[in-house]
Amino acid sequence: MPGRLDGKVALISGGARGQGAAEGKLFATQGAKVVLGDVIDAEGQQTAREIEAAGGTAVYVHLDVTQEADWQGAIDATVQRFGKLDILVNNAGILRVEGLEDTTLEIWNQVFAVNQTGVFLGMKFAVPAMRAAGGGSIINISSVAGLVGGGGATAYQASKGAVRILTKSVATEYAKENIRCNSIHPGLITTLMVAGIDPEAQKMIEQMTPLGRSGSADEIANGALFLASDESSYMTGAELVLDGGMTAQ
Repeated sequence: MPGRLDGKVALISGGARGQGAAEGKLFATQGAKVVLGDVIDAEGQQTAREIEAAGGTAVYVHLDVTQEADWQGAIDATVQRFGKLDILVNNAGILRVEGLEDTTLEIWNQVFAVNQTGVFLGMKFAVPAMRAAGGGSIINISSVAGLVGGGGATAYQASKGAVRILTKSVATEYAKENIRCNSIHPGLITTLMVAGIDPEAQKMIEQMTPLGRSGSADEIANGALFLASDESSYMTGAELVLDGGMTAQ
């Protein structure tokens, strides 16, 4: 049976572990050639080796999403190695939980540099490669925190809301070039990024979630697979919400 991403090439930021690694492994099982970008080189290289050992095709590149040169290098490496770029997953992100008055300008700038500017730069450098390939799919990982307010995590919520609107702007700008752009909005997902959240707060969020649990990185990867594949060919500028029903209330 052919894979859902046969013949496609994907670049995933924050691909060393967590959601990014889950996306990379799943994409590879579905026929994609995968480039993993991250700043934690040893873990990224190990994830690429695991994909290869399982029969997939993957390479790792160092990618600090806040740096233009790193993005250009990652795109160039992808095209040089695999001939094109079809899929970009802007997955890299950081979480800070400070409320408004405790958010320093340093924290604000740090969060926006990774969560919002990193997404902007990824799309800016990926679009020319996708144009050369005849089109592509950009998948921006936002959050339910980019859809509704929750109090606290001021910089994180603001950055994820910015990703939501930036996604729609790019989707409308490049639709005629067959470059689609959609956002995914996870709820509470069990990854290292949320490990710093107070366990009682995590438990409270799970109790507030209709499905009564946290999500998994694999569940987010399944959503990304749909958006990366031609199955979602009529979908752009949309929000794929994977939150256990949290925002349905």
